[in-house]
Amino acid sequence: QVQLVESGGGLVQAGGSLRLSCAASGRTFSSYAMGWFRQAPGKEREFVAAIHWSTGSTHYADSVKGRFTVSRNNAKNTVSLQMNSLKPEDTAVYYCAAANSNSIYNYWGQGTQVTVSS
Repeated sequence: QVQLVESGGGLVQAGGSLRLSCAASGRTFSSYAMGWFRQAPGKEREFVAAIHWSTGSTHYADSVKGRFTVSRNNAKNTVSLQMNSLKPEDTAVYYCAAANSNSIYNYWGQGTQVTVSS
């Protein structure tokens, strides 16, 4: 089992920044990558960004490229999402998730709310 706890959400004005963190515990060595997803009201959950635990390679959704940066701290088993130039359309509940070697996200955090006001 892997436990994930997100933090860092909140309310920010458009153009502002927030940094989300995800603390992983448990059988973290079984995870292949970590990802961030988000779900806005009335919409499906969507992929935001991901990072490979060992190589540090990253992948981003087109909607956040150039504005969001995902990073990891292997020693602390934490993953962060730095969000800059935030837009009202970034408003959503953000989830941290852990993927296995088949790239299946099988562990999820409880989510943290991000609200961007215009």
